[in-house]
Amino acid sequence: MLNTLLPILLFAALGLAALGAVRRVRMWRRGRAAQVDLLGGLLAMPKRYMVDLHHVVARDKYIANTHVATAGGAVLAAVLAILVHGFGLHNRFLGYALLLATALMFVGACFVYARRRHPPARLSKGPWMRLPKSLLMFSASFFIATLPVAGILPADFGGWVVAVILGIGVFWGVSELFFGMTWGGPMKHAFAGALHLAWHRRAERFNGGRSTGLKPLDFADKGAPLGVEKPKDFTWNQLLGFDACVQCGKCEAACPAFAAGQPLNPKKLIQDMVVGLAGGTDAKFAGSPYPGKPVGEHSGNPHQPIVNGLVDADTLWSCTTCRACVEECPMMIEHVDAIVDMRRHLTLEKGATPNKGAEVLDNLIATDNPGGFNPGGRMNWAADLNLSLMADKPDAQVLFWVGDGAFDMRNQRTLRAFVKVLKAAKVDFAVLGLEERDSGDVARRLGDEATFQLLAKRNIKTLDQYRFKRIVTCDPHSFHVLKNEYGALGGHYEVLHHSTFMAELVTAGQLSLVQHKGGSVTYHDPCYLGRYNGEYQAPRDVLKALGIEVKEMQRSGFRSRCCGGGGGAPITDIPGKQRIPDMRMDDIRETQAELVAVGCPQCTAMLEGVVEPRPLIKDIAELVADALIEEAAAAKPVVVKREPAEVN
Repeated sequence: MLNTLLPILLFAALGLAALGAVRRVRMWRRGRAAQVDLLGGLLAMPKRYMVDLHHVVARDKYIANTHVATAGGAVLAAVLAILVHGFGLHNRFLGYALLLATALMFVGACFVYARRRHPPARLSKGPWMRLPKSLLMFSASFFIATLPVAGILPADFGGWVVAVILGIGVFWGVSELFFGMTWGGPMKHAFAGALHLAWHRRAERFNGGRSTGLKPLDFADKGAPLGVEKPKDFTWNQLLGFDACVQCGKCEAACPAFAAGQPLNPKKLIQDMVVGLAGGTDAKFAGSPYPGKPVGEHSGNPHQPIVNGLVDADTLWSCTTCRACVEECPMMIEHVDAIVDMRRHLTLEKGATPNKGAEVLDNLIATDNPGGFNPGGRMNWAADLNLSLMADKPDAQVLFWVGDGAFDMRNQRTLRAFVKVLKAAKVDFAVLGLEERDSGDVARRLGDEATFQLLAKRNIKTLDQYRFKRIVTCDPHSFHVLKNEYGALGGHYEVLHHSTFMAELVTAGQLSLVQHKGGSVTYHDPCYLGRYNGEYQAPRDVLKALGIEVKEMQRSGFRSRCCGGGGGAPITDIPGKQRIPDMRMDDIRETQAELVAVGCPQCTAMLEGVVEPRPLIKDIAELVADALIEEAAAAKPVVVKREPAEVN
C-alpha cells in the first residue's frame, strides 16, 4: 500500500510546488528590471549558501549546527525520498543513506523544537511555531517507511494501519516542505532564499567582498521612477530578497531605532514589503510591531503607494542607516537600500523630508554645507596654521579632505590636532580650501539624490584638476562617500580614514609618541568606518601604540551600537522612548572607562550631547597629538603586530 501511496503524495506535492514556483516568480517579476547574471548566479548559489551565508549564520554556534543538521538532512532526505519512494529505487544502499539523512534531520529538528518552546522575543511566532513539528513528522515518517527498503523490517510490516498512519505523516511533511516552499509558510525562505543568493542585488558581497555604497539613480532615464513609491517600483530581485526573510529577528535585535522605541522594526518593514508584493494586510504578522504602532492597521498591494498604506513615513525616517540590520541578516537582505529608495520618492517627488530636512537640503544647494554657514568661512579654523592649498600646490602626496567639521567649533579641535600630526610626521599634504564642498553624504541619506550628484560632480571636477596619491579625512561619512560612491559618477580615488593613515605613520616610525598617562579608555566603532568599510583594527593599533589597552564594550566591532548620528537621523529627529546616544553611553559606562576614543565627528557630537556625568570624549587624532614628542630625534620604526580586533 505504501509503495502506491508514497509516489502519489510525493509527486502531487512536487507538482503543486512547481505551480507555486511559477506563481511566486510572477510575483517577483512585478518589480522593475535588474541586470543579473542568471546562469552564473545559479552556478554560484551552492557556494554562496554553504560558505558566504554560513559565515554569517556561524556567529551563533547553536543555530549554525542546528541549521547544518536540519537543512542538510532535509535536502539529502528529500532527494533520496524521491529516488527511493517516488521512483521505487528500493536499493539497500539508498535505503541506509535515506535512514541516515532522516535521522540527521530528526536530530536537528529536535533542537529547533527545543528552541521554539521558549523562543526569544525577536523570533516571529505564528506559522513558525509549527515548523519543528513538520520537520519531525517528515523525518520520522520517512525513516519508518524506509526501514523495509534497508532490509531492517519486512516489506509488509504493520499492515494497512501503519500504512495509513505513515501516509498521514508523509502528507503532513511533504505539504510543508514541498508544497509550502513555494505557496507560503515557514519553508518559503528555502526557495526564495536560494534564488535570492543566486541573483543578489549586491553580488560583490560574496567571495569575501564588500559592497556598501548606495546605487545611483539614472536621471537620464526619463522612464525610471525617482525612488520607490509602490512595491512594483523596487527591482524584481529586491522583491525576491524581501521574500527570502526568515523572520529570525536578528535585524530587530540589532536595530538602534527599535531599541530606542522609535517606530521602526527592520524585520516588520521587510515583511510589510512582502505584504505589498502579494497584496493584503499586516494583521497576521506574528512578530514585534513597530513601537507605538499596533499590528493590523496597514495594508497595500503592488500598485498602491507604500507610505500611509503599508508603512508610515516616520518609520522610514527613523533609520540611522547604520547597517546593523544588514550585517546581522542571515539571508543577506539589504534593508538600508530599500529604506533609502523609499526616502528618495518622499524627498524628490513629494518634498516631504520631515523637521529640519528641507532646511538642510536648501542649505546644501545655497551654501554647499548643511548648516547654511557662509562658505567663505570654511578655512577660518586654520587661519594660523599656514596650510598649503591645492590651487597653489597642484601636486601633493596627500589631499586632506576637511569636511563640514570645518564649521563646527568642537570638530575644529580634531582637525587642528590632525594637522599637528601630519606636520610632525612631515607629510606632504594640502587642502582644497574654499574649493571643497560638502561630500553629499547627508543629502543622499535623506533621499535627495539630485543634490548629492550635483555636489559629487562638482567635487569630482575640482579633484580632477590636481595630482595627489591619496585622500585622507577625519570623517567616516566623507570617507565612505568618496571611496565607495563617487566611483559610479567617475571619481576613483584611494581614500583613507585618518586612523588608518596614522597607523601607517606609526608603523613607519614617522611619529614619536609618549605613552598615554590618562585613565582607562574604551573605543567606539563608527558605523561608516566599521560596518560600511571594515576598518576595525587601525584605530586599535593607534591606541595600542599610545600604550592604551582598550576596554571593549559588549557591543563593539561589527556589532557596535550606532551613536544615532547617521542617515540624517538628528535632522529628521523622530521621537522614541529614549535617545540612541544615551543607550550607547550606557554601553560605555559598563566598561567603567574614563575616556572614550572616537573617530567620527558625528559620533563625537552625539556622545558629547549626553548629559553629564559621563566619560570624556576625544578623537583619536587628539590623543595622538597630545602624545607627540616635540622636536624629537628621528624615530625608529615601530612594528605594531597586526592582530584581529577583539570585537563582539
